[in-house]
Amino acid sequence: MNNARLYQVLRGPVFSEKSQMLGDSFGVQVFKVDSNATKLEVKKAVELMFEGVEVTKVNTLNVKGKTKRFGKSIGRRNDYKKAYVTLKAGQDVQMADAGEDVANTTSTSETANNE
Repeated sequence: MNNARLYQVLRGPVFSEKSQMLGDSFGVQVFKVDSNATKLEVKKAVELMFEGVEVTKVNTLNVKGKTKRFGKSIGRRNDYKKAYVTLKAGQDVQMADAGEDVANTTSTSETANNE
């Protein structure tokens, strides 16, 4: 497995009540992953993306897209794969929001200019 493939495995985090509860109580992080990704690829991708994190277990599942109506026509949401990644005890994945980093740097530079 090369690094280019591992960077394509993780699609993004899943933010829901269940995922937040699992993260707080059991140290489990939930990610949307590539539909062809294996458990080993998910494990290596998480350890590559978030340095210093050790993965103990990975559970995956395929989520079927819901059928929805849009007026007279019927549509369908996309299917996707989800991974529940269990981390070693005491570890956490820090998912920083890029918007917060930009806001913090602009506010500190503005205060420096005002003084």
